[in-house]
Amino acid sequence: MKILFILLFPLQVINDWAGRIGKSISLVAMVLMVLAILIQVFFRYVLNNALPWPDEAARFMMLWLTGLMGPIAMRQGGIVAITFLQDSLPAKLASLLVVLLLCMSILVLTVAVKLGYNHVNSGWLFSSASLKIPLQLIGMKAVKVKLAWMYASLFVGVCLMWLVNLELILRGLISIFGAGDDLRPIPNLNTEGAE
Repeated sequence: MKILFILLFPLQVINDWAGRIGKSISLVAMVLMVLAILIQVFFRYVLNNALPWPDEAARFMMLWLTGLMGPIAMRQGGIVAITFLQDSLPAKLASLLVVLLLCMSILVLTVAVKLGYNHVNSGWLFSSASLKIPLQLIGMKAVKVKLAWMYASLFVGVCLMWLVNLELILRGLISIFGAGDDLRPIPNLNTEGAE
């Protein structure tokens, strides 16, 4: 049992920090996404002159928002699940079922990590059609953003979900072995700092 707690501690710390940082970056991404959409609406419908970059910028922000918030939702139990069978089983069997499902999930996530990594690497070959780093503001030539930066949201999100999944497996095993009451609760990032 002590080994499970030793393995769990660094995962909890990593996932706590990743969640806090991911939430902060996601809030900024949400604001920037809304701002880009509002700019596009103004230019398209008020000035009748659509800009080429806001749609892609909003998509870029949405992808990163999703990649960083998915692991938080998974960790806090916010992902949609059908729990009829789990709810109808005794507590130990329900915990065992959850651990088995998490083990299957980690296998799928392992494949997704590999595919995400390959996808990011292919993104270095292609540049965005409209997103550019405006280096002309400092006297240099503007540089198109590589699609790999967009694709990295999937890879980062899946890697973080893999870590969360591993933490949840360890928590489930600890509960099955009867030490679930000794587990530290998962921080609720929705209520943090809301006092």
